[in-house]
Amino acid sequence: MTTTIEQLLQSPEGKTLEFKRDISSPQPLLKTLVAFANTAGGRLIIGVTDGRQVIGVEDPLAEEERLCNMIADAIAPRLVPNIELFTVQDKTLLLVEVFLSGLRPHYLKAAGPENGVFVRLGSSNRQADSQLIAELQRSVEGISYDEMAIPDLSVDDLDLNAAAEFFAGKRDLNEQELVTLKLLVRYQNRLVPSKGAVLLFGKNRLFHFPDAWVQCGRFLGTEKLDIFDHIDIDVSLPKAVDEVMLFLKKHAYRGADLSGIRRRDVWSIPLPILREVIINALVHADYSQRGAPVRVVFLDDRIEVENPGILLPGLTVEDMKQGVSKIRNTVIARVFRELDLIEQWGTGVRRIFHQAREQGLPEPQIVEVGMRVKVIIPLKEAIVIEQAVQSGVESGAESGVESEMAARVLLLLKDQPLSKSEIARALGKKKPTRYLNDLMKKLLITGHVEYTIPEKPNSRLQKYRLVGE
Repeated sequence: MTTTIEQLLQSPEGKTLEFKRDISSPQPLLKTLVAFANTAGGRLIIGVTDGRQVIGVEDPLAEEERLCNMIADAIAPRLVPNIELFTVQDKTLLLVEVFLSGLRPHYLKAAGPENGVFVRLGSSNRQADSQLIAELQRSVEGISYDEMAIPDLSVDDLDLNAAAEFFAGKRDLNEQELVTLKLLVRYQNRLVPSKGAVLLFGKNRLFHFPDAWVQCGRFLGTEKLDIFDHIDIDVSLPKAVDEVMLFLKKHAYRGADLSGIRRRDVWSIPLPILREVIINALVHADYSQRGAPVRVVFLDDRIEVENPGILLPGLTVEDMKQGVSKIRNTVIARVFRELDLIEQWGTGVRRIFHQAREQGLPEPQIVEVGMRVKVIIPLKEAIVIEQAVQSGVESGAESGVESEMAARVLLLLKDQPLSKSEIARALGKKKPTRYLNDLMKKLLITGHVEYTIPEKPNSRLQKYRLVGE
């Protein structure tokens, strides 16, 4: 054991550590052992109070035998932990060490295989639902959820034109390439789309995966109580990255002089870090779960990004910080890698923490909450909505722009040309409003923006860009 018993006694309870006074109440103890075996392994120390006071175990040999019998009688498949006796402060402790099991999911026999499976979330045990039980089984078999076939669909259910646009200059998406990327998989001697293919490029993506979208919200203050702005992003996953970033940028300027917008960096949030976090959330979301999408929450002092699904079996937050990587969705990850959205396997989380240190930011946090993984990015300085709105209005007025929305539009166009529909979505609207139509005409007249296809003002491909870009 690389960690000494003394070090363990100084550590807080968590995903891989728990203390018990005795074994007089076996049910919570057995749930913990099942959860350890199903999740990431762990150590249970008996003879220690919740306050980490060492009280010891009376008649330790008899208690060890009783514990072994309880485990054998109560848990299936058979679980054989390593049990050792240790003396601390002249008192004897039982240390029960459980490793991640290759026979998972383990369950309590009394509750059965449907209701007796538990996983470890932080320092608590949670009952697994049917989707999570299926994932535990897949993880043992080495099967990725997004590699699985959807037998009722055909290649015609994929938007291959959209996929080809993403892969332009990288791959010619013929049938063999689609098979190589596992966008098409063989099922009963025919090729059908994989779940990953439909998640990425399905024509009716949300019909098959109703939670495969991103919910973004900007809230007032530091609590998720009063929402100021929101948008639901239901585009293909690769495109969703840029759409989320547009929403964050919309709320992240500091009121720079818009007349010099092409010369100054006005963003007040760590964009590279947030982009990495968003990509990780989309790649590692458990799309088999039902009930909630990926969420991006912008508060005055932090930005939170959370995705459905707990960490994969055998993985802890500390492992992630050290660069240990386990891919939940191999098809989605492969496509993101091909599209240069992922730079290098296993480096994303380490890069997030490294960049935060370089920029002098508080350390990001990764937590498991309610069957979801949340990444919290603290901001270096708070961005209060009232101040941000006022500065946007003032800076817009300085450059001849009359409204806050005009200031926001110019900031959106800083990075790339956008169509009117794209601008509307970035502003939280489903389609261009009459006000936006009038505003774009005015920005054209005042010389703030120009058409990308000036000779064809009504072209369906028409976009707007900043003058001089």
